[in-house]
Amino acid sequence: MVNTLISYFKGAWEELKKVVWPTKNEIIQHTLIVIALSVFLAAFLGAVDFLLNLGLEKILFLG
Repeated sequence: MVNTLISYFKGAWEELKKVVWPTKNEIIQHTLIVIALSVFLAAFLGAVDFLLNLGLEKILFLG
């Protein structure tokens, strides 16, 4: 049991050595993309919500 656990962690460590980690510039670039898309999506969904709410009020209250 202990031997298989040690073997598992050794294998996991070897696999981690093979990982190509992103550079600092790549991390910054991807972070900015995520933030920009999040802001755009929030604005878009906010506008859609506002317009649908406006339309629903017009329909329910007839003007």
